[in-house]
Amino acid sequence: MGKRVLSFFLTYFFFMVFFLLEKIFFMFFHFDIYKEAGVSNWITILKNGFPLDFSMAGYLTVLPGIFLILSLWIRKQTTIKIFSIYFLILSIFLGIIFIVDPVLFGYWGVHLDSTVFMYMKNMKDVFASLKASEIAGGGIGMVLIIALIFLAYRVSIQKILSGIQPVKAKWKTGGLLLLLTGLLFIPIRGGFTVSTMNVGKVYFSTNSFYNQAAINPYFNFIYSLTKSENFSEEFHFMPEEKMQEIMKQLLPGTASDSIPMLLNNENPNIILFVLEGFGSVVIEPLGGEKNVTPNLSRLAEEGILFSHFYTNTFRTDRGLISVLSGYPAQAMTSIMKYPNKTRSLPAIPKTLGREGYSRELIYGGDIDFTNMRSYFFGCCNFEEIVSDVYFPLKDRLSKWGVPDHIVIDTLANKLQEKNLQEPFFKMVLTLSSHEPFIVPFNRLENPYLNSVAYTDSCLGDFVEKFRKTPYWDNTLLIFVPDHAAAYPPKIEIFNPERYKIPLIWSGGAVKNPAVIDKIGSQMDLAAILFSQMNVAHEDFIFSKNILDPHVTNFAYYSYNNGFGMIDTTGTIVYDKNADQIIYQTENPDSETLLEKGKAFTQFSYMDFDGR
Repeated sequence: MGKRVLSFFLTYFFFMVFFLLEKIFFMFFHFDIYKEAGVSNWITILKNGFPLDFSMAGYLTVLPGIFLILSLWIRKQTTIKIFSIYFLILSIFLGIIFIVDPVLFGYWGVHLDSTVFMYMKNMKDVFASLKASEIAGGGIGMVLIIALIFLAYRVSIQKILSGIQPVKAKWKTGGLLLLLTGLLFIPIRGGFTVSTMNVGKVYFSTNSFYNQAAINPYFNFIYSLTKSENFSEEFHFMPEEKMQEIMKQLLPGTASDSIPMLLNNENPNIILFVLEGFGSVVIEPLGGEKNVTPNLSRLAEEGILFSHFYTNTFRTDRGLISVLSGYPAQAMTSIMKYPNKTRSLPAIPKTLGREGYSRELIYGGDIDFTNMRSYFFGCCNFEEIVSDVYFPLKDRLSKWGVPDHIVIDTLANKLQEKNLQEPFFKMVLTLSSHEPFIVPFNRLENPYLNSVAYTDSCLGDFVEKFRKTPYWDNTLLIFVPDHAAAYPPKIEIFNPERYKIPLIWSGGAVKNPAVIDKIGSQMDLAAILFSQMNVAHEDFIFSKNILDPHVTNFAYYSYNNGFGMIDTTGTIVYDKNADQIIYQTENPDSETLLEKGKAFTQFSYMDFDGR
């Protein structure tokens, strides 16, 4: 009996020690973030992470408990073989996440979860974010960790198992092991309280990085897999009547007739540049770094700068939906993943097509990444799409595809074509300012800032050439990012400064330079634009014209299981895992903002489910 019971407790202890080491490795991997925490905070992080560790260790010990009960009636060698197969599979699972999670955290700012499967269909593009040294080092690291986990099992648990002997009191021993296995319910569930174990159980600090380090990434990953895709149920905060009442204040109503006109005419040609990862932090007129984007800064001063504008997300696939369809980004999924749903969305190019515009997209990357092809064709109704395969092989050797200067030159060449149909809508999606920030340009030391400066130089060259064409006077140039970047490096994923972006209108179609200080977001581009063009846009139900004095101006953004809400009173950020406000500006109307944010989230997911 003794060795079987010892094996049971040793198995549970084995996993607890591993999770402890994983957290220490995670904090050393991101030592630039945690070096100032001090030993006492490291210990506090480890201690506060115990509830999830206890729970996950319990889950992983259930099957060994059952195996030990069965060992009373089967041969010892068979028991050892079953344990070895189980621990080999677990070693692979534990080893992969041990390496992948801290690497992805550096890019995403959150732990690995089920959304990774949305991107695994395009593994080439997933690896494009990583440096060759990271891929090679990660592969070697995985093999090493997997081997060490299995070796640790061999010299500890398997060594004890090799000494188990047949027992006469099988039912007595089996009953004890069954009781011990059943008692795992306590750490798995997190005790006997009403609430069950969840990620938010380990939140303890106002420092989000401390909370993130306390999370067990294995529990987080498994937990995310078990969440229902009935999102309207998942994000149900209040009775529907109350939600609808709040949404009447937020959704656009009857348009005012006193909207200032920003354009010279109602049907300009439109060129939309969606800029990869450009935050306000790189735009000098918005208080950003100096001399990083001199061309965009100049265009902002010459044209129209929307100075309190926000992205709705931190991912490209979701940002594109917000920009083109005026549709909110989801916290835990992406509507682009569901072609049957995206077909029902409105889209700026689709609406322009009904107004007689020709429509073309130019992108130097893989158009099949995250279902973009189905969205661009099925929803946006682009007539022509230029993507990576359009370009010769020598031009698409960078990790993400074709460098921005070639892509933007392609646009310039197309604007030289004879018989160009007007009015036209052309969209360029840039990509060179994406990790790993490798560009044919070397002006700034920081890789991200240097890549942004490179794209800015490409845009400056294009604009100077385009000014000399006959199309300039009747063309509106729009510059808006898909999302901002994780810059400065230690900025938290929920921080509103990470979501502040520029919206710049330029070109000869702009009537007069102006700074628009109304609060808005990517979702609002459609309503602002079509109001200027006198084009019906009622199908963009989430998009509001922030120039309309009757409209409630606010910005909403989402991140993994949380949202931010910004209006003239201030800013709050709510985290669903912690079920509390985790950030707020000084003296906001936090209760009202929280109610509005919850209502908006609930309504958007109800709409999402219904499409």
